Amino acid sequence: MRWQVERNRVALGRACLDTVFLHNPERTGDGAVLPIVLREAFAVLEEAAAAGHLSTYGIATWSGFTEGLITVEELDRLAAEAAGSPDHRLRAVQLPVSLVEADVLELALDGRGPIRESAERGWQVFASAPLHGGELVQAATDDLAALLRPGLSVAQACLLAAASCPGVTKVLLSASAPAHWKVARAALDQAAIPPRNLRKVCDVLAPHHPG
Repeated sequence: MRWQVERNRVALGRACLDTVFLHNPERTGDGAVLPIVLREAFAVLEEAAAAGHLSTYGIATWSGFTEGLITVEELDRLAAEAAGSPDHRLRAVQLPVSLVEADVLELALDGRGPIRESAERGWQVFASAPLHGGELVQAATDDLAALLRPGLSVAQACLLAAASCPGVTKVLLSASAPAHWKVARAALDQAAIPPRNLRKVCDVLAPHHPG
């Protein structure tokens, strides 16, 4: 962890990194060991924060929350143990949010789940894979886009849907050309889709409610 933080500081030319993410810790492969691994990693990141090498850190996970391997409450507790105080530097989570990975979106609409719990703590919530690796653009329809926000393309409407999830503060997006970035930014500059409209779309796509 120390080596990686230093490597990122050098690569980015930054004395202090804004946020360092611990990537997919659930892949340790052992649920019993995972809390130990997390606490040790958090201790190193707290050390780096105290040294002025980073401002905050977070967890980036693909399936940790949905598989029940980690919870926001446990992350908060482990970070407090690592810091020796509730005033720790764990301030962000990153997880997939899209109309494909819709369970966490639906939980947020219900005022539950990891996004809501993170937001209540004042943490940043980064929505990753908002277009599900591009698959959503091929799978969605113009009718779905019109239901979300008339006048937007399929890609734009699906991006805005992820960004409109209650509690999400940032959307992670890559673009293959400057023109694509401008189109995406134009969509994300729009007002959020109302929760009732998002609920309607979720019910159309998968009429169930996550437990």
